[in-house]
Amino acid sequence: MPAFDPHAALDALLAEYSARANAIRRDLARSHSPDFAEQALQRQNDEVLEALQAEAEAGMRKVGLAKLRLAEGTYGDCLRCGEPIEPARLQVLPACEYCLRCAEQASEAGH
Repeated sequence: MPAFDPHAALDALLAEYSARANAIRRDLARSHSPDFAEQALQRQNDEVLEALQAEAEAGMRKVGLAKLRLAEGTYGDCLRCGEPIEPARLQVLPACEYCLRCAEQASEAGH
């Protein structure tokens, strides 16, 4: 198994989010049907696409912040407690900001 390369992992994740956001933008730019019933359904679909686009853009921002931490030398440090984030967690979630313990505490607190 090759060693984890955070640069490559973050670049791949950013490319994935960018491709997803671009595809959604293209779908949202299409014209709607002149039929009112069909148009109503298309507008409901647009709401779902807009939510998915917001998720992709939020992911791109998280990756950008992770790349900034990488450049600053703080990548892999929990933003809450300062302890190192588990390597396995970084491999699965390269842009994660918190160690597992802090992420669970934040989740329990409703954040």
